[in-house]
Amino acid sequence: MRSAEFDREQVLRQAMQAFMVKGYSKTSMQDLTRATGLHPGSIYCAFENKRGLLLAAITQYQADRMTQFQACFARHPTVIAGLNAYLDNIVAECQCGADKACLLTKSLNELAEQDAEISALLCKSLGNCQTGLTGEFQRAIDGGEIPATPSASERAEYFLMGVYGLRTLSQTHPSKATLDRLANKLLKDSCA
Repeated sequence: MRSAEFDREQVLRQAMQAFMVKGYSKTSMQDLTRATGLHPGSIYCAFENKRGLLLAAITQYQADRMTQFQACFARHPTVIAGLNAYLDNIVAECQCGADKACLLTKSLNELAEQDAEISALLCKSLGNCQTGLTGEFQRAIDGGEIPATPSASERAEYFLMGVYGLRTLSQTHPSKATLDRLANKLLKDSCA
C-alpha cells in the first residue's frame, strides 16, 4: 500500500478548523475534503474515518496549544506578564468568532457522553492545560510574584474556569472592552 503524501500537521489543522466551525456531528466528509484538500479515500487511508481524523486533530490541537502556551511565557519576564499575554490571546481568539472556538471544549460539550475514548483524550488534554497553568502559578509563588496561598493548583483551577467562562460568554458577542475587562479581573483575582 502506498503511503499518504501530504503534510499531516497542515491537514490536521485544516480539519480542526472545520470541526471548530460546525462541530463534529455537523461536519460532513465533504466539508473535510474541502477543508483538507484530500480525497475521501486518503482521509480513510490515513485516519480510518471521521472519528479517527477528529482524534488526530485533537492531539495536534493540544500540541499546538502547548507550544503557544510555552512560547507565551518564554517571551515575558514575569509569570504575571505571561498570564496577561495568554489572556490577551484568548480574548483575541474570542473576537474571531466560531472558527476560533476551543476545539477541546467544543468537542467535550458535544461528544463527552457519546464516546469514552474521545472523552478521555479531551479530559487528558484539558488536564495538561491545567498542569501547565499550575506550574506557572507555582513559578510565580516561588519567585515571590504572588502570595503562597491559595495554592498554585487552586489558582490554576480558578483561572481555567475563568478562561472557559470567557470563551462561553464570547459566544453571545460582547464587546472586546467587556472581554478585556473580565480578563483583567480574572488575572487580578487569580494572582491576589
